[in-house]
Amino acid sequence: MKLGIIYRVLVAVILVSAVVLGASDWVARRVQQQALWIRVERNALLLSETIKNSTQRAMLLNEREMVHGIIEVIGRQETLQKIRVLNKEGKVIYSPDRELIGTTVDKHSEACDACHAGGNTASSEVPKGRRTREFVDATGIRQLGVINPIKNEPSCWQAACHVHDRNQSVLGVLDITVSLADVDREVAHSRRNTFILSSLAIVVLSLLLWAVFQRLVGHPVTELLAATNAVAAGNLDYRIPVRRNDELGDLAASFNEMTGRLADARNQVYQSNKLASLGRLAAGIAHEINNPLTGVLTYSSFLLKRAGDDEETRHDLETIVHETKRCRDIVRGLLDFARQVPPKKALLDVNEIMLRALGIIDNQLKVQNVVVTQELAGDLPRIQADPNQLQQVFINLLVNAADAFDDGEDRRIVVATARKNRDGKDMVEIKVTDTGKGIPEKNLTKIFEPFFSTKENKGTGLGLAVVWGIVSEHGGVITVESKVGHGTTFTVLLPLSVPMTSADASER
Repeated sequence: MKLGIIYRVLVAVILVSAVVLGASDWVARRVQQQALWIRVERNALLLSETIKNSTQRAMLLNEREMVHGIIEVIGRQETLQKIRVLNKEGKVIYSPDRELIGTTVDKHSEACDACHAGGNTASSEVPKGRRTREFVDATGIRQLGVINPIKNEPSCWQAACHVHDRNQSVLGVLDITVSLADVDREVAHSRRNTFILSSLAIVVLSLLLWAVFQRLVGHPVTELLAATNAVAAGNLDYRIPVRRNDELGDLAASFNEMTGRLADARNQVYQSNKLASLGRLAAGIAHEINNPLTGVLTYSSFLLKRAGDDEETRHDLETIVHETKRCRDIVRGLLDFARQVPPKKALLDVNEIMLRALGIIDNQLKVQNVVVTQELAGDLPRIQADPNQLQQVFINLLVNAADAFDDGEDRRIVVATARKNRDGKDMVEIKVTDTGKGIPEKNLTKIFEPFFSTKENKGTGLGLAVVWGIVSEHGGVITVESKVGHGTTFTVLLPLSVPMTSADASER
């Protein structure tokens, strides 16, 4: 089964959370157990001191029954499992359990090891760390044992009731055993509660993280996946809404830019293929009809000269000659279109080519009362391009601009050059702007298609298609901006460094 990125992240977070919470729980439990043990040990030691102090007076008076009574009363406490008072020989002299009285404890047992460590002579001083011992009884319950030496104090060896040797340091030992069952139950309960709380915290954290990841990562990734599937299916117009200002938002914006460039590249490839196909078709058609067309024009012109004063015949022949010449111009345009050759690039000045193109159509512009304004950059770098083809591009754009005016309009054309940076590449920008009638928005996507013209019967519809082909062959791009009633701007961008084409390579 395929796991999504959200679930993979959640599994990783759950594992990390479990490790962190488990380690924290272990440390907390260790600290809690240590603190609990210190408290239990301190209470047991305090209880031992209490029993010893409670029986001290009765022992000095040698009131054995009173001592037995005190020990029996204290021994009724639920947690106290055993109370024994041993003399120096290890014999039990007092205990709530009457069966233990008179029994002797082995000096090598764990209860006597603290006092008799390293030998059989009891020590008067038992370190605090050795006064307690932990062990498990026969029933499997943990027990805490406390030994408390009964020292031979002056009140003992000076008493008249029973005199002890003043050189004897220890008279006996008070040994009590406290059950740790309640402590173990409390620890187990705390451990169980901690485990439940930790598990609940992991579940709640996982749900919250799932909701957050689903919103912050899951939805954008799903949108991106849907977008890639749409693009893979051929829909290059698909766009992802950019709603965020972060890496995923940048990714969506980059995706949209990528699909836009792919769409442009696809259109360019489509346009190039269409131009190539139309070029081959145009060449065939032009060659087929050129000779018959020449014959029609020759004979109609000859008949026109012999028409004499017959106005009706003359008018018909003039119409034939005019339309035949128009067909000849179309055929010539088809031949020019079909004969597009790879550019012969040389290092040239774009401004110089633009001035040459303006000089060629200067008379036509003057006849049409068109004023040209030049805004040519003085520091423009030279580029590698075919001067003849580039001049053809400029002439076509200028002629189209000159034909874009209606009667009575302000007839102005602005030509401008500049150095631009596009997508990190240095390029030369050429703009041809007119103040004419403009192009309807619905036609802007069609003007570079062969045989599409906005000049009605005045044009062949091949000029801009040829321009597009030349600019593309030079590694550049051409765009158009237009608004009806406000004019049109054609922008040509040519790279400063043009990659060598396959045609160039074959020529070399």
